[in-house]
Amino acid sequence: MKITPAYTAHATATGGRDGAARIAENPLEIALATPVALGGSGKGNNPEQLFAAGYAGCFLSAMNHAPRLDKTLPKTPADAEVSAAVSIGPREDMGFGLAVTLEVTVPGVDRAEAQRLIDFAHKVCPYSNAVRGNIDVTVTLV
Repeated sequence: MKITPAYTAHATATGGRDGAARIAENPLEIALATPVALGGSGKGNNPEQLFAAGYAGCFLSAMNHAPRLDKTLPKTPADAEVSAAVSIGPREDMGFGLAVTLEVTVPGVDRAEAQRLIDFAHKVCPYSNAVRGNIDVTVTLV
């Protein structure tokens, strides 16, 4: 699906999983390291951790935005949290694939209403839309 870009982020990686990544818009540079579970040193961050952080933040933003799109949804409380777990492993057909689990906490909101909120957020979140049909994503209200 084509979009009209409102913002574009820029990052550059060198050295692959055992290198570095830097963000062009600010002085953030991240040392990258293959996780110990995949045979690496684990002495740095890995793409799955960065994806998990991005997805969690984006999903919570989608929850914040959802009541503006559907006035019947509850507002997201300030202490709401989204925890993301991104798993990597071999695919049956070849190569590697990802799976994502999002655990959402919505304190002080009726459980049924909180579920409606996170279901709507999952429909409008750019990360959810980007991976839908390609990565198994489980969203759980905790």
